Amino acid sequence: MNLSFFIARKYFFSKRKRNFINIISLISMAMVAICTAALIIVLSVFNGLEDLLRSLYTAFDPQIKIEAVQGKSFHYTDEMKNKIQATEGIGIITEVIEDYAYVRYRDADMVVIIKGVSDNFLDQKRIDSAIVSGDLKLHENGLNYAIIGRGVQYTLSIMPGADVYPLQVHYIKDIKAGSLDPSKLYSRKNILPGSVFAIEKNYDENYIFVPLDFAQELLDYEDKRTSLEIKAKEGVNINSVKKSLQKSLGKGFKVQNNEEQHADLYKLLNLEKLFVFIAFSFILAIGSINIFFALTMLALDKKKDISILYAMGASNRLIKKIFIAEGAIISLGGALIGLVLGGSICWLQQNYGLISMGMETSVLENYPVKMKFSDFLYTSCSLVFITLLISYRPAIIATRHNTATNL
Repeated sequence: MNLSFFIARKYFFSKRKRNFINIISLISMAMVAICTAALIIVLSVFNGLEDLLRSLYTAFDPQIKIEAVQGKSFHYTDEMKNKIQATEGIGIITEVIEDYAYVRYRDADMVVIIKGVSDNFLDQKRIDSAIVSGDLKLHENGLNYAIIGRGVQYTLSIMPGADVYPLQVHYIKDIKAGSLDPSKLYSRKNILPGSVFAIEKNYDENYIFVPLDFAQELLDYEDKRTSLEIKAKEGVNINSVKKSLQKSLGKGFKVQNNEEQHADLYKLLNLEKLFVFIAFSFILAIGSINIFFALTMLALDKKKDISILYAMGASNRLIKKIFIAEGAIISLGGALIGLVLGGSICWLQQNYGLISMGMETSVLENYPVKMKFSDFLYTSCSLVFITLLISYRPAIIATRHNTATNL
């Protein structure tokens, strides 16, 4: 065993009377353990929330989305369609027309986002598991049906399947100067509510899915589309398909995978996680200040032992290593306890749901957590750095008790 570590361990685990220094050392270890466990838990919650958001957006947003770089729509020509279909790995191409509209149901009304989708949208099976009421359909027996968000349903008091009252959809047209005919100010079409989806509050309160031809006629889009939503074939690399599409379509189109569609949100989450890590690292450093005082007092208390070690031929380097090792025992011992404690709490939350979200309308009943090895690694590295920083000064103080040098 390394001599410096052996002596440091003897100092820490000494069975002689428990003095003030021992008490401070134990308190320091406990504080490091608590701060470490808290850091692991908070970082794991951030990981869980990020995974939850990814799963929600995957349910609503496509694997690959094609939009025009300029303007909100583009002409979907046969040439463009052939280019996309010729790209290796393409599975389903869903045409989309999306815009704001005013809807009215009986005596209630609101502004929503109308999302017209081609019939193969249902083949993508993105919202099948999110349907909470009614039957998932866009057409049946020659009638058009809408798939509405749960928030829209609550606002308009809609009962899916009650075909007596249709949903009235109004779209304000671009009005040319000098036009006085009220009938040209807007277009209106009726559609029956078919089903209700519940994914995430922002979507539930704003979106209504309708058949493409319904939106096409209402908005007068003809061959224009606001986007194309693509599902790749099973087993293919999404990014490879995305790159091939971008190369084929050129710079006039923006091709994004699911993560790129919400790049700003994911960047914000990672930035928040970074600031949380930095903040907790400072708290950990402040909590480790007690280690500095404990080591300083230990250096003063062990003056006689240090003098004897010098008399036996010990060098300044050995004395420094003893006190740095003492700091490592306190700090890394507390860190190990904290890592195990934090990991155990996260494991219990994952498997048994110790803490609930506390909201009846929440997507999940319990707080989501996900442990990552990188969080444990970075936390351990920061603790090593803090330990070396805090232990160095007391180690320097200990070397001043070299009686041979002072004579």
